[in-house]
Amino acid sequence: MRQPLIIVLCGLLLHVPNGVAAAQDTVKIGMIMTYTGQFADAAAQMDHGIQLYMKQHGGTVAGKKIELIKKDTAGVPDAAKRLAQELIVNDHVDLLAGFVITPEILAITDLTSEAKKFTVVMNAATSIITTKSPYITRSSVTLPQNCETLGTWAYKNGVRKVFTLVSDYAPGQDAESAFQRAFTAAGGQIIGSVRVPLANPDFSAFVQRAKDSDPEAIFVFVPGGSQPVALAKAMLERGMDPKKIKIMGQGELSDESALKAMGETAVGIITAFHYDYTHPSARNKEFVAAYNAEFKRNPDFFSVGGYDGMHMIYEALKKTGGNTSGDDLIAAVKGMRWESPRGPVAIDPETRDIINPVYIRRVDKVNGQVQNVEIAKFDNVKDPVKGRMK
Repeated sequence: MRQPLIIVLCGLLLHVPNGVAAAQDTVKIGMIMTYTGQFADAAAQMDHGIQLYMKQHGGTVAGKKIELIKKDTAGVPDAAKRLAQELIVNDHVDLLAGFVITPEILAITDLTSEAKKFTVVMNAATSIITTKSPYITRSSVTLPQNCETLGTWAYKNGVRKVFTLVSDYAPGQDAESAFQRAFTAAGGQIIGSVRVPLANPDFSAFVQRAKDSDPEAIFVFVPGGSQPVALAKAMLERGMDPKKIKIMGQGELSDESALKAMGETAVGIITAFHYDYTHPSARNKEFVAAYNAEFKRNPDFFSVGGYDGMHMIYEALKKTGGNTSGDDLIAAVKGMRWESPRGPVAIDPETRDIINPVYIRRVDKVNGQVQNVEIAKFDNVKDPVKGRMK
């Protein structure tokens, strides 16, 4: 008889903070991030984006001070649920944000729903995330937005046979299926595929397997952080460079750190992505200049996910007059539109996912620097997976 009583009490405790927050002059945001471990730099970049937004727009919204309470999962997904419980029950946070990797957010969707906490996913990109709780929205992107766009573009631009290599976890599987679905629907052929363990430090055997299949092109997905550099190294060691084989992937493959590791051998890599610091809009140039001045480095997609995520939180609080009810905040972001450093974006009122441009980029040498250059643009791209669910 004692066990059911404990469960009921826990459920009640999870609902207490919303009532407490109403009487406070502070909005507490629980940040669940990978501040240490292999995704530590990703969290640092996201944190920089958050800090920059708050510096530019002040630490007070609708008369309430914004307080960030940070919790570190160290890249261990099982820690996310425990930390979310601590934030809700002990710290009495009003909303949740962050989530560098998909397993972190998937571990807490039940808590988000039970406690009715407005939750902003600032990076994790697996399509299903926002379907797991009505209180979740996203400021980053979904993998199918980029990867289906790339699959269709690749076939239309002469690619016919592809080998796929992806990290073996939900986002990698999402990226793989998205690219394969669009590429084969257009008429292309997948001649082989391999999935790599998520924490894998050595890609040699997997790259060799791809090379042995003698593909016309290879599609790659690994998470941002240290892995694109390790993969680039393995590909170079085996003579798989864009001069000999078409190398395609999501933007992590050619982010700034990967390009520094590959140098001029990266020229020719094709990626589909929603953001790069080289994007030529006036809004992005302002963002990059401010970011460099503050942190002495260029922003990346983690940075813009954090920056746009804080914009969503601030604007939602303005609409609610500082009310932190999960129902009111989630209603406030539906249909929201703004000019992001990545371009014009909006929040789909039906799916609560972001709608944004997708850019096809080719790595070129520009003024002596190896960088991504936009060669095609697709406006107002919605998550195609949830579009098919209707």
